[in-house]
Amino acid sequence: MHGEYKVPGGKLVVADVEVSADALSQVVISGDFFLEPSEALLDIRLALTGMPAQSSVATLAAVVERAAGPDAQFVGFSPEAVAIAVRRALGHATGWHDHTFEILHDEPREPHMQMALDDVITREVAEGRRGPTLRIWEWASSAVVIGSFQSLRNEVDPEGAAKHDITVTRRVSGGGAMFIQPGNTITYSLSVPVSLVEGLSFEQSYAFLDDWVLGALADVGIQARYIPLNDIASDAGKIAGAAQKRYSSGAVLHHVTMAYNIDADAMLETLRIGREKMSDKGTKSANKRVDPLRSQTGMAREDVIDAFLGHFAGRYATTAGSVSPDELNAAAELVETKFSKPEWIGLVP
Repeated sequence: MHGEYKVPGGKLVVADVEVSADALSQVVISGDFFLEPSEALLDIRLALTGMPAQSSVATLAAVVERAAGPDAQFVGFSPEAVAIAVRRALGHATGWHDHTFEILHDEPREPHMQMALDDVITREVAEGRRGPTLRIWEWASSAVVIGSFQSLRNEVDPEGAAKHDITVTRRVSGGGAMFIQPGNTITYSLSVPVSLVEGLSFEQSYAFLDDWVLGALADVGIQARYIPLNDIASDAGKIAGAAQKRYSSGAVLHHVTMAYNIDADAMLETLRIGREKMSDKGTKSANKRVDPLRSQTGMAREDVIDAFLGHFAGRYATTAGSVSPDELNAAAELVETKFSKPEWIGLVP
């Protein structure tokens, strides 16, 4: 059985294993990584041989680390990367190439509906009624989307929101507030089986799920990098922020908002925290637009999205998709019963 794990920003680890009597009977670890001393690789193979086939990533990683010894240097990979590759070979974890992703470039939706659709689609993936999905959002109106644990009054100035006709909504994932204007952001969601991030910590899974978009940004001329925990940036500054939720039913929701051309004054009049950050720098007004994608690429927003989707399709198996009527109905019900309710929006006052 064969499994692979590409470390985000690092090297490829390959595991070829055989199983007998529910234990690893043959283990070969290979890849383009660097390991010193090189003899440690044989010690790792021998230590993994005989391990129960149901061993967790944490258990296997500990075995690898002990076998390599305290002086071993893992360059471009880690004991956890070896363990994940072994788990993938055993079928307990999956890789990008084990799936066909449904690409869904959706029509404009109101903010509360966007929140509901993310929840519905991810639950459908968890239940196996929908395959892994990449959804590109289009916004029907301006919004502030606050994280599930953020305080409404600490984050949003209601007078600023009213002045700029901004809907305030709360998402199911954590993280910080997102300021949205139709046509001025690029927002996407990945709804995937939890097996794709099996064995990865939250921080590792952010880097893993964002890795493709770093390649997509390179295609449009931006040399970007992942900044823990949840930011994507270039030398010119922050480009995007990500948020994530893992569902106990067996799926992961990972969504990202990128600034294409935001009205910074409107943003600072609406977001209290953003205003405080600017005040700390002695700036009363941004008097400009936050436009990393527009200024750094010189491309129309639609062309940037097309380039992103082309890059994704060039890396992984994809198929065109759409939101089903049942999903729309379920999302509409959630808007009425949860996402539009003051009790949810003000969950943390």
